[in-house]
Amino acid sequence: MSEQEYLHASCVALNGKAAVILGASGSGKSTLALQMIGQGAKLVSDDGVFLRCAGETLVAAAPEAQRGKIEVRGIGIVNVEFTERATVSLFVDLNTEESERLPPFRTIEYLGQKAPLYHRIKGDHLAIALTQILLNGRSD
Repeated sequence: MSEQEYLHASCVALNGKAAVILGASGSGKSTLALQMIGQGAKLVSDDGVFLRCAGETLVAAAPEAQRGKIEVRGIGIVNVEFTERATVSLFVDLNTEESERLPPFRTIEYLGQKAPLYHRIKGDHLAIALTQILLNGRSD
């Protein structure tokens, strides 16, 4: 049986590459996920995600009861297009605000696997930037 970890997080994927969105309750995880869905991503899971290793790859998956459902404050639970699992390509931490204009490359480790880590930024372009990173990567 493979090792698994449950995170209070949201997760979206684009072309099989997942962004795991970390943050405290009310930090905007679902809002960022919904914005990325508006950019073409699919929901993996809202407000809870399982991580497991498949070889040297970190995979995100949704608890069955949460598949295809996202909470939208002031509206309710909305059904959206989803994928059951995706390979984790990056994490974003909404609890920490980025202070650098051109931040260094950061990583975070789960289940012995490292992945890029981004922080919350000022402005309303985080969803667009993360979507582009999933599609095209980041130059370092």
